[in-house]
Amino acid sequence: MAAAKKKAPAKKKAAAKKKRKPNAAFMKPVQPDAKLALVVGSKPIPRTEVTKKLWQYIKKNGLQDAKKRTNINADDALKDVFGGKKTVTMFEMTKLVSKHVK
Repeated sequence: MAAAKKKAPAKKKAAAKKKRKPNAAFMKPVQPDAKLALVVGSKPIPRTEVTKKLWQYIKKNGLQDAKKRTNINADDALKDVFGGKKTVTMFEMTKLVSKHVK
């Protein structure tokens, strides 16, 4: 019987890891409408900043559900942004917020 040969581990290319370029579509400034402006401000900002500011607002006001962390409990300002919903998931939040930017 012939002894089983061990395969050499695949070599990783050192040059394969490059810094990702930010997507230009996300970096393009968007204008929040009046309802969203109460939370993130009225100046045009990139979509990534809209999300960051929303999360800052949520954490500052303790709106993330304590038991189910993926849920956001809306206060009066966010209820308008969320289309009148009292609770939304964090995944649903981005869809609802996109309706409030131009």
